[in-house]
Amino acid sequence: MVDDDSPPPSSGLDLSSTKDNEDDPFVWAPLYVAQAVAVFCLAGVAEILGGWMVWVAVRGQPKRPWWYALIGSIILVLYGFIPCLQPTDSFGRIYAVYGGFFIVLSLLFGWALDGDRPDLGDTIGCIISLIGVLLIMFWPR
Repeated sequence: MVDDDSPPPSSGLDLSSTKDNEDDPFVWAPLYVAQAVAVFCLAGVAEILGGWMVWVAVRGQPKRPWWYALIGSIILVLYGFIPCLQPTDSFGRIYAVYGGFFIVLSLLFGWALDGDRPDLGDTIGCIISLIGVLLIMFWPR
């Protein structure tokens, strides 16, 4: 007789080994730091470039063709998967820290794409935000 309440047979994939736990805490090795920074930058480029392409198709002066919005939208969908490449599983911290990178990259892209040069307040704000998010990310736990 088969017990209908029994769990399905194992697929052989053990996802528990990917979780941070107290027995095996995550350690920020130099390669993980480089990976995290690269993924934050890649996510920022995708989000900002995709958003900018939609923006200039809808509100730009002059407006860009409709396909800018389509390509921008596809880039934004792809952006949604990029944070999954982070080396740690802390969703809240990943997105909080990404916010600091987003601030800096947004101002740099605004300067590069629209000629809107950051001023002293922008620069100081970027420095403060990066210090804050790096504390969040790399504080020993």
